[in-house]
This record gives sequence, structure tokens and C-alpha cells, in this order.
Amino acid sequence: MAHRSFLPGARAANVILALGAFALGWAIYVRYALLEQSSVGLACRTLETMTCETRTLVIALFSQSAFGIAALVAAVIQLIRPSLVMFTVALMATCVGLVVYNNSLSGVAGGLLLISFARPWRGARG
Repeated sequence: MAHRSFLPGARAANVILALGAFALGWAIYVRYALLEQSSVGLACRTLETMTCETRTLVIALFSQSAFGIAALVAAVIQLIRPSLVMFTVALMATCVGLVVYNNSLSGVAGGLLLISFARPWRGARG
């Protein structure tokens, strides 16, 4: 019995694209509105707001390559055992990692996500 390659259906692809676009938009907002603005950094020295807490958390996470590691782990799991949920998680982590300074690990994760389309998928109906 031949297995079909991993390929999301139309509805699943729309949800995956929407969540990927959300993750990409959030990462762009955080990078260009919170991290790279020197005025935000100066204001966060004296204020304790949710924006400053988010900025501090993101800086701590990308300093430890957490976004890239999360993207790589999720992409490896997706490559080993393809599923729609893991593909979505890996895509979102890859988008965030590519924008928020974890380019090397997230780039590898993106390549693994592309390779995962060639893997046989047990969830296929056929």
C-alpha cells in the first residue's frame, strides 16, 4: 500500500497560513517596535510595563537561541512523524526565529520543513 506524501488540505492550509502570518507579524512587531527602538529601551529603564516585560523576555529568549532551538526541535519531530499540528508549530517557531535574531537554527528548521513534504503521511486519506 503506497502512502501519500504529507500535504495539508485546503482548510488546513488556510489555518496554517493564518497562524504563520500571525507569528510572522508578531515577530516583526516585537523586533522593529520593541527591540530596535532605543527610545523603548530607555523608557524601560524607568518603567515597568507589560511592553517592557515582553521586551526583557524576548531578549532573554533570543540570547539563549530559544526560538531557533524550538523551531529546530519541532521541525525534526515533524520530519520524523508528520502531522498538521507539529507542522504548524514548527512553521510558527521558524517564522519567529528567522525574524528575531535566531537565523541559523531557524534556517535549518525551515529546510527540514520543506523536506517534510516528501515524507509519507499516515494521516492521509486515500
